[in-house]
Amino acid sequence: MAKVLVIDDDRFICDALMELIRNIGHEADYASSVQEGLEKNLSEEFDVVFLDIRLPDGNGLDILPQLRELPVPPEVIILTGLGDPDGAELAIRNGAWDYLQKPLSPKKILLPLQRVLKYRDTLRNEGHDQFSLKRCGIVGNGPAISHALERLGAAAHSDASLLLTGETGTGKELFARALHENSKRSRGPFVIVDCASIPANLLESTLFGHVKGAFTGADRSSCGLVLEAHGGTLFLDEIGEMPLPLQKKLLRVLQERKYRQVGGSQEVSSNFRLVAATHRDLNEMVQKGLFRNDLLYRLGAMTINLPVLRDRKEDLGELTQHFARHICEKNSIPPKTFSDDFMEALAKYDWPGNIRELVNVLENAMISAYGHTELFANHLPERTRIAMLRNDLVPDNGAYLIDGPVDDHMEQCGTLPSYKEYRRQILEQADKNYFTRLMEASCWDIERACIFSGLRKSRVYDQLKQYGIEKE
Repeated sequence: MAKVLVIDDDRFICDALMELIRNIGHEADYASSVQEGLEKNLSEEFDVVFLDIRLPDGNGLDILPQLRELPVPPEVIILTGLGDPDGAELAIRNGAWDYLQKPLSPKKILLPLQRVLKYRDTLRNEGHDQFSLKRCGIVGNGPAISHALERLGAAAHSDASLLLTGETGTGKELFARALHENSKRSRGPFVIVDCASIPANLLESTLFGHVKGAFTGADRSSCGLVLEAHGGTLFLDEIGEMPLPLQKKLLRVLQERKYRQVGGSQEVSSNFRLVAATHRDLNEMVQKGLFRNDLLYRLGAMTINLPVLRDRKEDLGELTQHFARHICEKNSIPPKTFSDDFMEALAKYDWPGNIRELVNVLENAMISAYGHTELFANHLPERTRIAMLRNDLVPDNGAYLIDGPVDDHMEQCGTLPSYKEYRRQILEQADKNYFTRLMEASCWDIERACIFSGLRKSRVYDQLKQYGIEKE
């Protein structure tokens, strides 16, 4: 008997779903808010959660990561009255089992429920610890990276092609290597081909090899990287950069496992597993005629979308410690510790370059602070600190957030000053707030403050004097 929780603020829907669930022999309960639903999941173990998106105290999608972090996470089926493709994509990426649009019929509910319960029974029978995944340097235990690792573990059991997607710097090569090491081909070769770094006119011979004299400069034969990957894994990085004519030849190789070398007359065979990666949207490229639809189907037998660093900031501490050890060893630097303000600064940043950028920033900071045992925020590279400051000072709506005595006075006295006087006071308060935060962010270094603000020293000094801003 399974336990099912319905989280929805519509009591009629809750009662109907609970009756349906009980009629097929399972236990059912309900919650009418995000907070109540989360509390029930923390106090009890549920096999399945039906989760509405629009709830009185928030968006149901917001608690998906927390549900995935539970010791025995439930399978989540999203309910919504809005057909939102972006919401559906976000739900699936965060580990939801299915995404159902209201109005709901018994048939619409029972089919996914029966499937998910069968899946839970399979998990119980097989156990969770039969397969110990070798991480191969993949760091973090947050819900986003844990979900990607679950997918990796499932992919490692098969020999199907795998497509890794995600922004630059999210660790696609690391995942490809981990897949190889956890697969039955781990004793075979792991061959990397960077499609973006090899000129288009050389990529075909690099992949498939060539016979002597096949083209100018071919003074000897080459077997090619596809043949080198025989018995192992071929990793095609940035496959979105592969020219269309070569995509057609690759498709035939994936179908037949046979091909001809450039200039050759005999067919060559290679038994390899293909793992491809790209930071580009291949579906969009297909629509524009830049990528073959049939090849995309072949590549995407299984797909793992790697999370960006800004969506897994809970892993920043572990990532920082991990990379710091490697940086110290590589550069013969004494071990470092990190202050609270250093870690807070890292958490405020959006990391457009993802893990790769984090490693570069840490290395820069640790080398520049060679003689220090503890790193502070002012050890971070200036360009990174400037970007952090800009994010901190300018809210999303482009306006300054002002909580000052002007509005407090108006609320207490019930009076409204003239527009001119009100505007003057507001601008003064905004200037004072800005320059106070500017000096704190620049650690009271005038030259840095000038770089951050784009102002001359004389202007910065004048503002500090006018508003009596002093270092405590």
